Amino acid sequence: MAAHSQGPVSIHPVKDKADKREFVELAFRLNRGDPAWVPPLKNEAFDLLTPGKNPWFEHGKAQLFLARRDGRTVGRISAHVDFLALEQPASQGMGPGTGNWGLLEAEDAEVAHALIVSAEDWLRGQGMNRALGPLSISIWDEPGLLVEGFDTPPTIMLGHNSPLYQAWIEGEGYRPVKKLFNYAVDIVDGFPPLVNRIVAAGEKNERIRIRRVDKRKFDAEAQLIMGILNDAWSDNWGFVPLTDSEIAYVGKKLKDIVFEDLIRVAEVDGEAVAFMIVLPDLNELLIGMDGSLFPFNWARLLWWLRKPKSKRLRVPLMGVVKKLQNSRMASTLAFMMIEYIRRDGVAKYGAEQGDIGWVLDDNQGMNAVADAINATVNRVYQLYDKPLS
Repeated sequence: MAAHSQGPVSIHPVKDKADKREFVELAFRLNRGDPAWVPPLKNEAFDLLTPGKNPWFEHGKAQLFLARRDGRTVGRISAHVDFLALEQPASQGMGPGTGNWGLLEAEDAEVAHALIVSAEDWLRGQGMNRALGPLSISIWDEPGLLVEGFDTPPTIMLGHNSPLYQAWIEGEGYRPVKKLFNYAVDIVDGFPPLVNRIVAAGEKNERIRIRRVDKRKFDAEAQLIMGILNDAWSDNWGFVPLTDSEIAYVGKKLKDIVFEDLIRVAEVDGEAVAFMIVLPDLNELLIGMDGSLFPFNWARLLWWLRKPKSKRLRVPLMGVVKKLQNSRMASTLAFMMIEYIRRDGVAKYGAEQGDIGWVLDDNQGMNAVADAINATVNRVYQLYDKPLS
């Protein structure tokens, strides 16, 4: 990522579509040499940044910046304020006065410095007194900077960045506030005997029913699952509630890669109290597409969606309602859902590895579940903050 020349760095707010295109394209140019970087679909990258497309903008505002040197674009960053995040208790990581930045790409430390300073200045102008980042753009998108696990491509909906960025960000006075773990687990041969015993005991409990989702009632199922999620995660560090329009947006985005046998809802006494979403790893396909479905990649994608085979399956979200958390019932439900999806994943999708994450470093329940199934951390993301005095 060495700079080609050493003129001064100038920062330009993104003003129009051409600037936004440059913002998206820069990531492709700077990361092209990294075999573990997965190019996103460019139209999805645009939608993330566009009010009217991404419902995050109904409760947030953002400014994108480009860095230029000698007429070349050499860096980018986003600065943003989420008004729902400002309403959260400060003890949970967000709260009043906390703005964010993210989507950092830079050719060198000088460029990163200029971009971060510009993002901080914009946040100060919005009345913020603390910067927390990186977030791309919300906590629900791709939070944190990758600090461990650079050698393998991420699974779907996980971020990846240059290993150089950590020193550059820390050099700007940012201190680590929260680690997010991603776990990998071999799923071909099943889980340890203890887990199998818990699953077998759960199967004898007549109060418990573990069911697949019904894709014919997709919107209702999405509302049900996200309702559990908003309750289950509400005390978690960094939590910002998902709005109804965000739930609909996520549902629409995921609809084509949602398969009934990879998503489970757990019911106790007839009430839905837990869920687990698993996605086949679309990144296995995207890594060779260079961000575009044309001219022929759309046919590859449609063919894959008809009967996907996926070596890795990702668990982006699971949750148990608050009233059951830290109970024996919660872990029973978690192990039952994990085991049922594991069986279908191996038999029907050819899966060999499960990817679970991200998980907060202080989420004792989930870290204990990961430990019990012999999962190991394969990627670590770091979130940083800094006072904007």
